[in-house]
Amino acid sequence: MNPPALEGVTHHYVDLPNGLRVHVAEHGEGPPVLALHGFPQHWYQWRRLFAALPDHRIIAPDLRGLGWTSAAPDGDYRKATIAADQIALLDALELEKVILVGHDWGGWVGWHLALDHPDRFHGYVAAGIVHPFNTPQKLLRELPRFLYQPPIAAPVLGPLLIPHVVTRFLRGAWGDRETYDRAAEPIYVERYRTTAGAGSQYYRQFLTREVLRGPSGRLTLPTRLLQGRRDPIGTALAQGLDRHGDDAITLLLDGCGHFVPEERPADIAAAVRSLPWS
Repeated sequence: MNPPALEGVTHHYVDLPNGLRVHVAEHGEGPPVLALHGFPQHWYQWRRLFAALPDHRIIAPDLRGLGWTSAAPDGDYRKATIAADQIALLDALELEKVILVGHDWGGWVGWHLALDHPDRFHGYVAAGIVHPFNTPQKLLRELPRFLYQPPIAAPVLGPLLIPHVVTRFLRGAWGDRETYDRAAEPIYVERYRTTAGAGSQYYRQFLTREVLRGPSGRLTLPTRLLQGRRDPIGTALAQGLDRHGDDAITLLLDGCGHFVPEERPADIAAAVRSLPWS
């Protein structure tokens, strides 16, 4: 199965020094934007941002093991490792500094990048993700919202479950029904039949190796976090970001659910353009 064709989108593969072969979809010309997708999707989730940001070069890689990028050669799906993949990708593309955009797991990878490699980015737009500065007490209060994760993370069960829950995830967490794209469902479902094992590892390694070892520090990049008010993970863990950065803002979107890049691409584009350099 080849990546779906979209007008104006080019596809190529980049071999990284760590043995990973990364699939990259690109659209447009202008200031470069590195766009990192979430679960249960791949590069295709940025298709509406391509139209919303036609004057930018959007670089949308598939994260390791997902989409059309090869599985992790070392079995490592920690988000700090995936962040290192992105730095290696920028090096391979000879891009010294870009704008960073991330959604869901791509958004969590983005926190690692923004905090550990701020010199490589002009600013960061996160969407559909909690920020890493929440207290244990606050996380505990919101825990019931995340009880979907252990079944996906479970050995054997998780990989079997994922292809059957992709459509349910999409429909259940989509807030603005008028923007829902039913034609995208099989594009995501079919690819996760092949990549379900890696998808499960994203959750398993987070719960067993990362949940108490998140990225830390103070944000020095201009940062915008866009969270839908109808997102099932809620808005409580997205708020308070302003206390942890020099120019960090949480924007709550009325009528929007979890899939901000597809539900509100214009808001993502506006956030990118609001950065001091764009």
